[in-house]
Amino acid sequence: MSSRDIEGENPLYLPQAKSYDGAAAIGPCLYVPGTSISPDTEIQIEISRGDDQVFTDAILISRMKRTHQELANYLFMEMSFPAGAYLMTGTGIVPSDSFTLNYGDVIAITISNIGTLTNQVGK
Repeated sequence: MSSRDIEGENPLYLPQAKSYDGAAAIGPCLYVPGTSISPDTEIQIEISRGDDQVFTDAILISRMKRTHQELANYLFMEMSFPAGAYLMTGTGIVPSDSFTLNYGDVIAITISNIGTLTNQVGK
């Protein structure tokens, strides 16, 4: 997740907008498929506030500008990661400028054929 007020000040601030507790939820496990994830795979996000669903959207992985393989190639081009690395691409889903998360909101990100990662703001 990104802090939109920091990110909105200047696109160069994107790294700082992702540097706070809870910004990079990874989940209870790491899924390593035997083959690349299909570009036709859908990522869906649902945000709930109490009993209300306040945002939902979905996107295909194929909408990314670069493929996962291209991104991995760039990552390892100049650096080595003997213990491995996480390559976080984000979802490509951006709510309207007027939307903001509130304390207690529940964010569920689902990737077809993989599962759902659920986190609560402020936990």
